Amino acid sequence: MNANISYREAAAQGASPVRLVICLYEQAIEDLHRALVALHHKDIGERTRSVNHAITVIGYLQSTLNMEHGGAVAKNLEHFYNVIRARLIDAQCMQSAAIVEQQISLLMQVHEAWLEVERASSAASAEDKGQTMAPLATPPSTAFTDWSA
Repeated sequence: MNANISYREAAAQGASPVRLVICLYEQAIEDLHRALVALHHKDIGERTRSVNHAITVIGYLQSTLNMEHGGAVAKNLEHFYNVIRARLIDAQCMQSAAIVEQQISLLMQVHEAWLEVERASSAASAEDKGQTMAPLATPPSTAFTDWSA
């Protein structure tokens, strides 16, 4: 078994639900970066695989929404995921780098919001335990380059 896969599996097993969501966002963003490179190299196969994987990851994120208890946030995220997936299909059909770049930008904005949720929950957890923690550093966008959902 590949050492990177073993590491990712071990990290996922011990991760909080918020961390798992962050990892999925990072995977979708990385997939779309790969799709952009493939688009520029006119590699239709790689572009298709990368966009399809990003769509699958977004679908997984969408499938985990709790519509019963999630209220407006869950409804907004569902709409967001629907739009992202539809625009990625448009990008694939039109072979549009601009549309892919726009979706990356949108995903990165929501990714940042999830990082803030993680920071806030870590800080709250530390306060509950009477500890102080150093602020979490924002991971570089390439932190999960080899990670695959």
